[in-house]
Amino acid sequence: MSNDLAEQLLEVAIKKGASAAEVYQSRSLSKPVFFEANRLKQLESNQSTGTALRLWYEGRPGLTVANGPVEAETLVQRAIALSKLNQPEEVKLTPGSQVVYPDLGENIPRSQLVEWGKQTIALIRDVYPDVICNGDWECDIETTRLVNTQGLDSHYTDTTLSCYTSAEWVRGDDFLSVADGQTERGKLNPDALAQQILQRLNWAESNVEAPTKSRIPVLFTSKAADMLWGTLQDALNGKRVLEGASPWVERIDKPVVSHQLTLYQDPTAGPYSCPFDDEGTPTTNLVFIEDGVLQNFYCDRDTGNQLGMKTTGNGFRPSLSSYPTPGLFNFLIKPGSGNLQELIEEMGDGLIVDQMLGGGGGISGDFSINVDLGYRVQGGQVTGRVKDTMVSGNIYTALKQLVKLGADADWNGSCYTPSLIVDGLSTTGKNSS
Repeated sequence: MSNDLAEQLLEVAIKKGASAAEVYQSRSLSKPVFFEANRLKQLESNQSTGTALRLWYEGRPGLTVANGPVEAETLVQRAIALSKLNQPEEVKLTPGSQVVYPDLGENIPRSQLVEWGKQTIALIRDVYPDVICNGDWECDIETTRLVNTQGLDSHYTDTTLSCYTSAEWVRGDDFLSVADGQTERGKLNPDALAQQILQRLNWAESNVEAPTKSRIPVLFTSKAADMLWGTLQDALNGKRVLEGASPWVERIDKPVVSHQLTLYQDPTAGPYSCPFDDEGTPTTNLVFIEDGVLQNFYCDRDTGNQLGMKTTGNGFRPSLSSYPTPGLFNFLIKPGSGNLQELIEEMGDGLIVDQMLGGGGGISGDFSINVDLGYRVQGGQVTGRVKDTMVSGNIYTALKQLVKLGADADWNGSCYTPSLIVDGLSTTGKNSS
């Protein structure tokens, strides 16, 4: 950060009688480009700055937040006043020195974002001129700094590119919306994005009958598979282990899912890499599940202490006004073999889930979703789109019955996942034409 607000806050806090203090600053600049009904609609530029001050006064913690410019003394007085409402607590700060991490990513001019957006829409409408395309393309620059009274001063700047495009196709009473996106550093790929959407439109040219069998193999594309991993992320959360809510409390070094699965985090991987967590602890490589066997949970400092282990560098703030809690910055599933077409051929007869309505299973693993965009597979070929179809079951059970893990891994949010075929799920639907 170019200003000295953080140093002023620490200095004033100590002068006012605080025994320790920490300042977390986040500054972002985004330049979104919006397309609507096949045309460029709007250019924007959004900038925000947030500062969170946490201090300990007479042994009690106080946390306060300011957005934009603020007087140091005002923020300190507010934090001290709030501390009087809390119970005494041990000071929990990361000691250290000044560390400036290398900048990540590349700032892309707005003209390039516009060109990528136009190119994607043109590629889609060259094949399907009746579809209506919407989308947004964005370059985000975010700077994070964490400094405290124990000598820690860590900071880095991260530039990411993201895009999202939807293609809406109205055919009489039938409405179809296919959407996809990318998040990368340095360069986006409009051709790959367009081809993903074109493939789905091609598969959906005909509506076919929903499966009649209640249990058939289900293929979750990399875009849809994130729903499955959300439950496992919850089960791996050290806080859930402390609460006794995770089904894996006593399962370290024991099989919990198919032997085909290895799940891990990598601080240097992809657009969601991160050098340190919101407590100032350097992030680290960590394998959660290896060949189906549970290896580790993730935790922040407080949770780690209660579990009798050190922090894994996974203490993150859900928001500026929140205390750090166990969280993930990226989550990777080691790919298997075979592209999407090869998985479809191997499945033979089943259902593809590509977009869904409804959330995941939560910590219980039980779920029931409406398939927003799904396809019937017969004889190893996609025969058309299915409508009015639901998939339900238990995620833990399904991932123990994993049939095949693909090699087509891609980022879906901060989860890097391939497509996969699972058994053990129920499908229900009514015939449509």
